[in-house]
Amino acid sequence: MRIVSGEEMYEADRFTMEEIGLSGVLLMENAGKALFEAMKGRIHKNERVAVLIGSGNNGGDGFVLARYLKEKGYNVDVWVIPPHSKLKGDAGTHFGIYTNLSYEWNAYKDGEAFQQNLASYTVIIDCLLGLGISGVIRSPYDEVVQKVNRSSATVISVDLPSGLHANGGFEGECQPIRADRTYTLQCPKLGAFLYPDADYYGELEVIDIGLPRNAFSKALQRKLWLESDVKRTLTDRTSSSHKGSHGKGLVIGGSRGMAGAPVMSTKAAYRSGAGLLQVAVPDNILSIVTSTMLEAMFQGWSSDNGYFSGEVSGDLSEFDGIAVGPGLGREVGCSKVVKAMLATNVPLVLDADALYHLNELKDELKARKSPTILTPHPGEMARLTGLSIQDIQSRRFEISRSFAREFGVYLVLKGPYTVVTTPDGSQFVNTTGNPALAKGGSGDVLTGMVLAFVMHSQSIQEGISNAVLVHGKAADTLVQTAHSTLDVLATDVIATIPAVLHSFLEQNHG
Repeated sequence: MRIVSGEEMYEADRFTMEEIGLSGVLLMENAGKALFEAMKGRIHKNERVAVLIGSGNNGGDGFVLARYLKEKGYNVDVWVIPPHSKLKGDAGTHFGIYTNLSYEWNAYKDGEAFQQNLASYTVIIDCLLGLGISGVIRSPYDEVVQKVNRSSATVISVDLPSGLHANGGFEGECQPIRADRTYTLQCPKLGAFLYPDADYYGELEVIDIGLPRNAFSKALQRKLWLESDVKRTLTDRTSSSHKGSHGKGLVIGGSRGMAGAPVMSTKAAYRSGAGLLQVAVPDNILSIVTSTMLEAMFQGWSSDNGYFSGEVSGDLSEFDGIAVGPGLGREVGCSKVVKAMLATNVPLVLDADALYHLNELKDELKARKSPTILTPHPGEMARLTGLSIQDIQSRRFEISRSFAREFGVYLVLKGPYTVVTTPDGSQFVNTTGNPALAKGGSGDVLTGMVLAFVMHSQSIQEGISNAVLVHGKAADTLVQTAHSTLDVLATDVIATIPAVLHSFLEQNHG
């Protein structure tokens, strides 16, 4: 499912009307009817509904929606917020159709009548601004928004909660509409996957209003990665499989006081389908970790006071993938290990302290020919770019794309709605996961999962995106069954990977 910016949505509308020939009046009719079909099962006819109408296309959609609701016997009041003389274009046409049917409407005027009726509404439908806002919420819309946010009614927004910008953020002191549910038209907008915007959307549902696919041909490649995509791309082992056919991986990490991190990565990688794994740790903690996992092979590399000294052992070309960083530490020798890994011709996953050292190794990163996958959280991404965490969070898509293209990497910007960006700038957004993952060790688990999935998937992007989705789905499964977001451990996530994979593979076999 495609995700678009406000500019891309406007361009798709323009293309559809001017170059394909579908009229704006018809598109508005399609939108209003589709909204009615989506809402009719959620609104009871004994409820009192208010539809709030603005002057732009969002308001025009509202007139069509209100018309369908009234036709089917719903108890609906329509409030036109601007002077009705401002209803022009396609919205004006649908206002005319609405009034030609002798349906009543109310003028907002000074807001007194609206305020008197407000407490009686159980459902308020926000068709005020949608994509049509620039800058702050102006009068009288600011008054209406504040009144709606203070009401006890269920609030439904059309396209996006009024006051929010499509690409994320809002201006001024007036808070946007805080919706319980948002029906967004044709494609979700960028801001729906950024915070704090996402908190205003409530439950998000996408409504197909019939825009043709080629209307989005100029839009950037930016999609939701869904469970249906996992089902489509996740393959089981064949009867002729052997351990070598599903990836031989190397996990490099661990240090004094952080011996558990590479072990968690390795366990997660095995649970995610890796065929054979070796773990390289500093030799003076080798005895600590060897008893923690029977299935892996362990090797001790030269150490200095509990950290890697920088010497690399063995032929690394035999591996199908290498993950480096979990528990690595920030000593000089650790930086040398990361630099050595960047010089290999093996697919590489860099996380945690490897990303810390990467900040001084960007020339080596750019020179790599083999696939490189970075999995930073916002703080690590801020260090890599020299930007603030606030910048990263408010411009996640833009910054991820710029960095991935400049350095030729696959970038996994973690957090709510993790964004996977490929070297060509294509982006894939994950919707699984919950705050239970905000705990030490979760990133180590994801590192191992990414390593495994990349080694046995048909494409690197599919492997990364599947790993991210399954990681989040495991946390969701835990919270939906026997856990809360407070008590989940990273090892609980590892233990739940089999159930999640089984659910996908069972459906494929079915």
